[in-house]
Amino acid sequence: MSDPTPFSAALRERSSRAHSSSESAGFMSDLVEGQGTREDYVALVAQHWFIYDALERAASEMKDDPVARVFITDKLTRLPALEADLAYLVGHDWRERIEPLPTTPRHVERIAEVGRTWPGGFVAHHYTRYLGDLSGGLFIGRLMARRFGFDTNGIGFYLFDDIADPKAFKDVYREQLDAAPWDAAEQERVIDEVLLAYRFNTELFEDLAAAKRVRVA
Repeated sequence: MSDPTPFSAALRERSSRAHSSSESAGFMSDLVEGQGTREDYVALVAQHWFIYDALERAASEMKDDPVARVFITDKLTRLPALEADLAYLVGHDWRERIEPLPTTPRHVERIAEVGRTWPGGFVAHHYTRYLGDLSGGLFIGRLMARRFGFDTNGIGFYLFDDIADPKAFKDVYREQLDAAPWDAAEQERVIDEVLLAYRFNTELFEDLAAAKRVRVA
């Protein structure tokens, strides 16, 4: 009998369509393909701040959980970089000048909920955000730097100075997913939560596109 599919592989396969749909959302594809503006990029960074503030607060809640803690590392922490990016892109008063779009509070609330109550759900959001950052996110950072003339200021979010080999890091992360003590039912719940996280991402890009239409009208 062949070995069962590792959970990380099943997760990747089951979420691939949602991942592709999120990445191809109009706002994000425009930004990547050169049709987006610096203001569009700043709007995205602002929403990231709310999301990662919630995610890293949840990591603090989960740091002592025996399952969740193996995924938590300071090497992934993004909030200080996001705050430095916003200070550069928006100004020292950036906290008073940014506000969440409609999807963001629902996303934040869900992260906070699982961060208090459900390790598998926390890992689902952690996986969706950080492994994405270490994959397409690195490409996006380089692209934004070229397009808008950034050096490191403005794209610090995409720079993982403490991770020398992103591929090796992701491989270890997937091994940790495979080793998580989840039965089949819990694995299904985690996959469903990953799909929810991707849906939030897609809806956020729709919000950003709608806000842009209002802004340029």
